[in-house]
Order: sequence, then structure tokens, then C-alpha cells
Amino acid sequence: MKLISGLSAALTNFSQKFVPSPFVIALILTLFTFILGLAFTDSNLYVLIQYWGTGFWELLSFAMQMCLIIMTGYIVAVSPLVSRLLNFLAGLPRGPKSSILLMVVISIGLSFIHWGLSLIASAVMVRYIAARQKKVDYPLLVATAYLGMGCTWHAGLSGSAPLLMATPGNFLEKDFGLVPTSQTLFSTFNLVLLLGVFLFLCLLVPNLHPPSDKAKSKLLPQPELPSGQNKRQKNLSYVLDQSPVWGVLFGGLGIIWLWWHFYSKKEGLNLDVLNFLFLFLGILLHRRPSSFLQAAEEGGKLVYGVILQFPFYAGMFGIIKYSGLAEVVARFFVQISTERLYPVIVYWYSGIINYFVPSGGSKWAIEAPYLLQAAHDLGVSNSKVVISYAWGDMATDLIQPFWAIPLLSVAGLDFKDIMGYLILIFALYWSLVSLVFLLIPF
Repeated sequence: MKLISGLSAALTNFSQKFVPSPFVIALILTLFTFILGLAFTDSNLYVLIQYWGTGFWELLSFAMQMCLIIMTGYIVAVSPLVSRLLNFLAGLPRGPKSSILLMVVISIGLSFIHWGLSLIASAVMVRYIAARQKKVDYPLLVATAYLGMGCTWHAGLSGSAPLLMATPGNFLEKDFGLVPTSQTLFSTFNLVLLLGVFLFLCLLVPNLHPPSDKAKSKLLPQPELPSGQNKRQKNLSYVLDQSPVWGVLFGGLGIIWLWWHFYSKKEGLNLDVLNFLFLFLGILLHRRPSSFLQAAEEGGKLVYGVILQFPFYAGMFGIIKYSGLAEVVARFFVQISTERLYPVIVYWYSGIINYFVPSGGSKWAIEAPYLLQAAHDLGVSNSKVVISYAWGDMATDLIQPFWAIPLLSVAGLDFKDIMGYLILIFALYWSLVSLVFLLIPF
């Protein structure tokens, strides 16, 4: 453990000293893309600037979809019914190891459904468990709450790349076509790998709990359940804002539409449908408009990064797409790979880049053109590329503090406090999944 602690401290110090804010990273990558365009294409700087500006607004609909994933996940997680459910679940374990096991199940399970829900609900669950289970090791509990972001989310129902590729009208459809979720998220390979990873973590993580005399507990007050009430004068506007009729009415309308979409129209899940589902689920769970709007206002504070950064990623996409740089990079991947090795190469490449650009959706927008082009040249299906990219993209989230910020804010810890556990889990998990991609055809 001393070696792991020392390594975790070194990585944390590196991140704190040398890794800037995500927005600055986007600016640096923009300059780097300009340099690549100048070095490897026939375009001059003036032409590249034109490509950059042309692409700047091409991902507006995608950015809005990402904002809604974050906001709707938060709205559902802080609804009264879900909060009460989390409080009930926190009282079920009978010891430290069973508390950690429960956290594994919740983090992994919720992240399969919705990564935004998992990120927020797991953070809330940490406080509920810590308030009820006094002997649990608090840093391990918080590290476990982060597992869904590194081990499940991009292979689950809210995975950005698989859902985007299945959404009609997406910016890649014209060049590469649609890839239905039956070939990615719901493929046998993906579901079996998810189950294997889940069982592996259920066995591993509870056994990382230190002896009771070395456990670092933290006494926390039990979180308050949201009420959605206010102290306004009880006039007509107050009655309308507090009426549960709106939630029941419009939640019901949303359910009817979803029933029509899945069972009558016979269409599958995509980003638009997922956001529709969680938006109206949030309306139904909060019932009162005042409670719903309060949660939406708080959730809105989490999306400013997407709003500011995605246009810059779209600008990079424009340079890569219109300058021919995508074809140059695709030829490089073809030269260093084979049909059999390409999925594991994409897995590793996606994970490495994710550490410096921790945004699965925007990163896919930049990388997809040349990754899919190289796959076409090698005879690898688009679905294999999407699955490999998704698993690699989320893996290094385990050792990247960016997405842990909401969790750490709620938990009251620094990333260095949980880094030791996460490095050990990451090393074993990364090795296991790499072997699967290398040895098992899919």
C-alpha cells in the first residue's frame, strides 16, 4: 500500500501542477490541431481558420443533448422519492464490507442506466451510508462511488458514442451511416463484459477495506430530503406552482409517448429518447413545478463547461474533417494495426487521450472521422470501433479527477484521498479488459 500511496501522490501532484482547466485544454488542443493541419495537409493557416470557423457550430444539437443528460440526471437524483429510496438502502448493510458492496452495486447499476444519475445519486448515497454506517472506511466508500464513471457508463444506456451513432441525423451519419444499439450497447459481447466487470468489482472492492482500527471514518449529518416548498403568499400563482397535478399530467403524457415510441413505432433508444425519458421522469417524480425548477436550477450549474467547450471541439472537428487530416491519421492507424489488433489499439488510444480530454462525447466528435475511416480500410465494423472507443474512454476516468468534482464536493474530500484505491482498481480492471479485447473476438 505504501507503493500505491506514493504513486497516487505523484499522479495527483502532476495533475495539480501541470493539467490545466478543461477549457484551457480545449484551447491548447485547438492550437495543436492547427499545427497538425499545417504539418500534414496542404492547407495554409488562413484556409484552416476558415475550416475552424465553419465547423464551430456544427455540434450545437449534440451539445444540447449533453447538457440535458447532465441536468435531467441531476433532477431525477435529487427528487424526493429517489432521495428517500437512497436513505432506505443506506440502512441495509450490516458492516463495512457490505456497505462497500452496496456502493459498488449502486454506482455500477445506476451508471448503466444514466451516467449523470449515477454521478449525482452515488454522491448523495455516500452521505447517507456514512451517516448510517459509522465504521466504514470513508475514502474507500467515496472511491467506490466513482466506479460507475470508470467501469460502466459509456457501455450503458447513456453512452455518448453508441447513442450518437444510433441517432438519425447525427453529424456522422452521412459518411458512416447509423449503428443501432443492438450492435453496440445491447450486443452479447458488451453485456457479457459488463456482467464480468461487475462481478469482478463485487469480489475485489469490498476486500480492499482496511482493518477496523485503520479505517478512516467520517461522521456526517444525514442529508435533508428536498421539499420543493417555499414561503410565498398562498395566492393563485402559489397554488399553481405547488400543485402536483402538473407533474402527474405531463409525466403521464411523457409515458404515453414513450410507450408509443418503443411498442408502436418500434424504434430504439437514442440520445433524444433518453433525455425525453429522464426529463418527464423528473417532472413526474418531483410532481410540483416549484420542486422541479429548484432541482433544474441547481443542475444547470453543472452544464456551463459543455456550453463553452463544445464549440471549440466542433471547430477542431471542422479542421480535421475539411482539411483532410482525418484521412492522414486514418492511414497511420492502418499502417500500425491489423484487423484483429485494431479494437485493442482503439481501446488503449481512447483511454490515453481521455486522461487529457475527459469528455467522451466531444472527444468522439474529434476522433470518430479518422477512427471509423481506418476501421473501414482495415475491414473492421463500425460497431467494434464504437464499443472499443467507449470502453477505453471511460476506463481512465478512474484516475482522472475531472468527473469526480461533483462527488468530491459532496463528500468533502480531495482526489488524492481516494487516488490510492482507484489506481489499484484501475490497474487490475484495465489489464482485464485489455486481455478481453485482445483475446476474445467479437
